[in-house]
Amino acid sequence: METAERFRAAVEKRDLTGLEDLFTEDVRLYSPVKFTPFEGRPMVLGLFGVLMRVFEDFRYVGDFEGTAETSADGAEAPAEVLLFRAAVDGREIHGIDLLHFDEEGRIKEFTVMVRPQSAVQALGQAVLAGLVADGLA
Repeated sequence: METAERFRAAVEKRDLTGLEDLFTEDVRLYSPVKFTPFEGRPMVLGLFGVLMRVFEDFRYVGDFEGTAETSADGAEAPAEVLLFRAAVDGREIHGIDLLHFDEEGRIKEFTVMVRPQSAVQALGQAVLAGLVADGLA
């Protein structure tokens, strides 16, 4: 099973331990609610723990494969886009997870984009509260 499929299965099952070996040690996650990226496997896994509690009715609804330039160094890398739907505080979210992979197939960069703006605001508030509760912020 390739990394994106394993990632998708772990997220859909809300299996945080299933994500651990899918990320590089220095993974960077670009969030719609924070200007600078979340950096490093422990921080990204902590964020996923919060997201798994915050998102309601999370489901992936499509995917695309290809290559894309990374944000960190501008290098072109294998990439996959996973489209999702979810809700936060009753607000429906449409989103995209953009995964960039290293030479070994692990996720080295992760970008999340969501809409609409009201959902982004609700997500930001819920994530911040979760990060504070977990001692991550």
